[in-house]
Amino acid sequence: MFKYKKCFVLDENEKPCAVQISIKDFIRIEEVLENYGLAQLIGQNANETALGLDDAKKFYKKLKDAHVAR
Repeated sequence: MFKYKKCFVLDENEKPCAVQISIKDFIRIEEVLENYGLAQLIGQNANETALGLDDAKKFYKKLKDAHVAR
């Protein structure tokens, strides 16, 4: 786990209501979360058969065409 500086924001009753962190730390936290999510997705699909190169290109072309058609 990495260390980061956090600054607590207090409400009018002096109760913590938010936390401020640096942009650098925020980006690092986002990367950790994205990597974790990707690892979970890969783990869920570990038993599926991988596509060959040609089939993968066809699949991604269909996705792209469907996205453009919206």
